[in-house]
Amino acid sequence: MPGNEDIQLPRKMSELAAGFDLHAAVTEPETLQPGERKLIPTGFAMAMPAELEAQIRPRSGLAFKHGVTCLNSPGTIDADYRGEVKVLLINHGQQPFVIERGERIAQMLFQIVPDVEIAETEELPETVRGAGGFGHTGV
Repeated sequence: MPGNEDIQLPRKMSELAAGFDLHAAVTEPETLQPGERKLIPTGFAMAMPAELEAQIRPRSGLAFKHGVTCLNSPGTIDADYRGEVKVLLINHGQQPFVIERGERIAQMLFQIVPDVEIAETEELPETVRGAGGFGHTGV
């Protein structure tokens, strides 16, 4: 996007990486206080084929070292979205965290979205599990 020519496009950091790292396109350093959340721009927009979605996920290093992660994770970017990609970060750590321009803040993975049709029915087929959920099989 204009004004962000210095920000790297999403890229994989290793040959077998699943995700593309996203970089902060903040105009000045942003401080994320403990418990605070902010929407951080990445400086790019994109178009995807209709059968894809992009998922925004946390970077494990930021989560482990600083307690900084993504809310609404994974966040979904639909194929028809054309706005700037932004990342919703939250600081679960004990210390303020400063986001610098160009810093890697999240990762983006692409997934195929199946064409699904939802149909109403009066009853469902039986299974061994039935309606059991939320830890019904043990710890």
